[in-house]
Formats: sequence, C-alpha cells, structure tokens
Amino acid sequence: PSKKRRKAEREPKPEVDRTPPTNISLANLGGVDEVIAELNELVAMPMLYPETYLKTGIQPPRGVLLHGPPGCGKTMIANAFAAEIGVSFIPLSAPSLVAGMSGESEKKIREIFDEAKKMAPCLVFIDEIDVIMGKRESAQREMEKRIVAQMLTCMDDMALEKTDGKPVIIIAATNRPDSIDPALRRAGRFNKEINLGVPNEAAREKILRALTQKLLLPETMDFRQLAKMTPGFVGADLNDVVSVAHGGGGEGYGLLLSGNGCGGTEGAAGNDRHAVGN
Repeated sequence: PSKKRRKAEREPKPEVDRTPPTNISLANLGGVDEVIAELNELVAMPMLYPETYLKTGIQPPRGVLLHGPPGCGKTMIANAFAAEIGVSFIPLSAPSLVAGMSGESEKKIREIFDEAKKMAPCLVFIDEIDVIMGKRESAQREMEKRIVAQMLTCMDDMALEKTDGKPVIIIAATNRPDSIDPALRRAGRFNKEINLGVPNEAAREKILRALTQKLLLPETMDFRQLAKMTPGFVGADLNDVVSVAHGGGGEGYGLLLSGNGCGGTEGAAGNDRHAVGN
C-alpha cells in the first residue's frame, strides 16, 4: 500500500480548468441589485484595481460570506459574478475538502490556496462552508478543529504583500451562518457578510422577469399578479413554477394565473436581496 501511495504522489495531477463560467451572467439574475452593488465594492474593485489598495495600504476584504435559506441564489450569484469580472475562478463544495486520512483535508485546503495565489487575481467560492467550518468548541473530532485552524492560517496569509499585489478573495455560502466558527467571521477573514432573505413581491416580479426573458410568453402574462400569488417563494421555487408552466405552454401559464398551484397572500415582509438557484 505504501508503494502505491508513493506512486500516486509522484503522478502529476490533471490540470483543472479555472476559467470563469461562460453560461451565466448577472443579466440572468433578478431582484439582487443590492447584492450586486455590495459585491462590486467588496470583490470587483479590489480584483480589478488592486493598485488603489496598494497605494493606500488598505487591505481589501479577504472573504465575503453569503447566507440565506436554501434556494435563494447564493451559488448562482457567485458564479454570475465570477463570469462578470472575468478572473480565475475556483468553485468548491466544502464536503469535497474532507478526506479520510489524517492531515489530508488540511493538505487539500493548503493546495487550493497555493493554486489561487499562483493564478491571482483569483476568486474562490466555497459552497456549504458550515459543513467543515463548524464551531471548534462543539467539534467531536480533532480533525474538525484542525481543518478550521488550517483555513484560518490560509486566510491570514492572503494579504496583498504576500500575493505579489494580486488579490485572492473567498466567497463562501451557507444556510447556517451561526454554526460557523466565530474566528472565521472576524476582521481579515469573512468579516463581510451579505444576507439573502425570502424575496418580497417586488423582488419576485424581478426574478420571474429574469427567468422568462428568453421565453415566448402570452401577451396577457401578468408578472405582478404572479408575484402576488407566490408569497414565501424563493428563486428556486419560482424557477420550478416557470418550468412547469412553460412545459404546459400557454395553457400552463393560464392555469398559474388562475391561481392553481400557487396561491396565498403576502406573508411576512421579505427583501429584494434574492436570486434564482442555491
């Protein structure tokens, strides 16, 4: 077994495409104007104009945490934003960083950050970060504590002077921000947070318009009415509504607007920081 392991370590790893996504853009999103504005300031500015920060000596954000209920568009926003600014992009699912052998998870994290530094400016997206970055005081295994400690060390090592003036910024997503180790939410790490909530009626109308912009719709299509009939729906729910309705043609949209399949009245006030997807 040891010979096989040494052989595997010597074999070169296949190169992974780190170019930004091309099948999505911010134009595909609806109801996220405030989120886009915040990400422009927190991510796009330091990525595209790092010299501004180098001259002033101010460190740009190293991490931005997106949190909100499932289906509110966190993953789609990160991908669309990476496509928009056009820098190297490393998308990760947190569970994929977990390895069975001792020390392997920490090694994976170090390798990801080393790769990001080499191709900087680089945007790293970690989905479901709460899965591997839980509070250390409640961790049941030492490995879980070591993984958090390794992430803290790597993020502390991302100052501009350590990346040749080329920024590396992490966007992470979670449905459970309170379960993340508090040290990760302090200054110099994920100290910038954006909350995406359940969209209100106006935001739902924007999402529906974005979802259907390439579809042939009946002239009588009333987005405002459909938004009014879908209280509590997040982007993923609205995407399902459009898919089902489109599958039924004009008759499908007619059924929706007649109230079959999505009824109710506006519940608790939401906000318009929302998109489609996870």
